[in-house]
This record gives sequence, C-alpha cells and structure tokens, in this order.
Amino acid sequence: MVRPQEHLIANERARLVLDRLHERDAAERAAGLPQELRIRALTPPTGAFLYGLILALRPRLIFEAGSAVGYSTIWLALAAQTYGGQVIGSEIRPERVREANANLAEAGLADVASVLEGDAAELVRRFDGIGLLFLDAEKDDYSRLFLAGIDRVIPGGLVIADNVVSHDCRDYQELVRSHPDVHTVTIPFERGLEWTVKRWL
Repeated sequence: MVRPQEHLIANERARLVLDRLHERDAAERAAGLPQELRIRALTPPTGAFLYGLILALRPRLIFEAGSAVGYSTIWLALAAQTYGGQVIGSEIRPERVREANANLAEAGLADVASVLEGDAAELVRRFDGIGLLFLDAEKDDYSRLFLAGIDRVIPGGLVIADNVVSHDCRDYQELVRSHPDVHTVTIPFERGLEWTVKRWL
C-alpha cells in the first residue's frame, strides 16, 4: 500500500505506526469484517485536519471519546506535543486500551497522550478545562457523550464529531442545534465533521 501523503507530517517513529494502522484498517474494510471487529480508523485527511486545527488553537487539554487502537489519538498527540498539550483518550474495550497505549509508546507519544479504559461519558467528568472534545465513538452514543462532556469544555472550546455525513447522526445534530450554549455547523469534509463551538458566556 502507498503511504498516505498526510503521514509525512509525522516524524519517522510515529509515521511507521500510522502506516501500520492505516494498512490494517484498509485490509479489514476490504475483507468485509463487521464494524465491531474493525479498528475503524479515521481517514488520513481527517487526521491531518485535526492536526492543523490543534496547532492553531493549542488546547491545553484534549479529550477523545472512542480511541480504538490509537490511530486518531496519535494525530491528536503529534500536534499537542509541539506546544505541551495533553491528550486523554478513552476506550471501552480493555484489549484495545492496551493496544492503543502500546501504539502511543511505539510512536514516542506516551508522555503526551494516554488512553483510559471505561465509558467515556463517565471518564470525561474527571476532567476540567477541556479545549477540544473529539467524538469518534458509536454514533448513537454521541448525544450522551456530548451532554456528559459539554460542561467540562471551556468557553470558546470545540466539540468535533466525526462521521456525521457517512452515518445517520441526525439525533445528535438536532441536539447540538437546540443547545443554547453552542454554535454548530456541519463540515462535509471526508466522512463529515460536526464543528461545535461552546459560546462565551
């Protein structure tokens, strides 16, 4: 498989892990594995988009709901590493938590990011001052995760939800559009991102 051009953003150590996980994701999709058996990594262009976004906003704390084996977490951590930010990932399956943290260590990012085991809606309540909340878990869980985390997001902070075009996320989109404390817009990039800004009070 040809290395995605976006992976060239990363240093060689992280790039090798991104390459390996991207190839695995593509192979699993090509084999027709059920969703629950695939790592379901985000696309390299989406990873590069998040990387650039984080470089611009420099959030002190990033919380990721749904880290799987850490492909997206590596993208978040690569950007956070440049300015001293921190990434907290979450994953419900213990075997994937172990793999995600091993991948972060292999990529040289264990001092920047870690993935915690458990329900993201419970884990996010442990943290304050979240500058970016990234939702990439089960799509029918987005609304619950948003409601659990929005009070932990700083004014002016972002909630980014992936796959809102490729999947049916209408319930989530209706929720954020009706929420008084945020402004939201759908960005039809790759599989679709819901870009939600917490208002300054």
